[in-house]
Amino acid sequence: MRLLLAEDERELARALTAILNHGGYSVDTVYDGQDALDYLLVGEYDGAVLDIMMPKLDGIEVVSRVRKTGKRLPILMLTAKSEIDDRVRGLDSGADDYLTKPFAAKELLARLRAITRRNMEAPATSLTIGRLTLDRASCELSTPDGSIRLANREFQMMELLMSNAGHVISTERFMEKIWGCDSNAEQSVVWVYISNLRKKLASLNAGVQITVSRGLGYIIEEEK
Repeated sequence: MRLLLAEDERELARALTAILNHGGYSVDTVYDGQDALDYLLVGEYDGAVLDIMMPKLDGIEVVSRVRKTGKRLPILMLTAKSEIDDRVRGLDSGADDYLTKPFAAKELLARLRAITRRNMEAPATSLTIGRLTLDRASCELSTPDGSIRLANREFQMMELLMSNAGHVISTERFMEKIWGCDSNAEQSVVWVYISNLRKKLASLNAGVQITVSRGLGYIIEEEK
């Protein structure tokens, strides 16, 4: 799951990034409100953590502008202020929840799980192609012959493929969606994960294959 973190205190931003990475999230980090807005408008994120007090644009303005575009990603606001008026302004601007500094790492992760879970309630809890099913809740890939629990990025890749079955997903989109814009990972990592997923599909006798469209990307479809 990919998040945007916007926090202008660099030391705190590094600590939060480490916490979120440890919690299984892929994180893009920015240090002012204008960059936060720019990233959210052009990137594909599953959620955002925004400080309220930031240079250029404050977090409340960022949320307000993002919501006006129709984007509904879950947003958690961070603030050093605890006054009720600040909480109300943040929620009224379109934030899903807020957290007052200082806070425990466990609480931050719990709040994120809660708001991202609510956002995922509307879509189907599973994806199916032929005899293959991906359970979004348990991250299990299964057929009538058995099941395999996928690792975090394996699950994200399979979810992206199965959500777009019959359509090509480019290597660049995998990198942006799963590893993030600022990742140092080489694009070859996508091939490594695709190779691993192919082996798991074969072990499940899935009747589904991931094929490569040379120069374009990868597509998942039933075997012919």
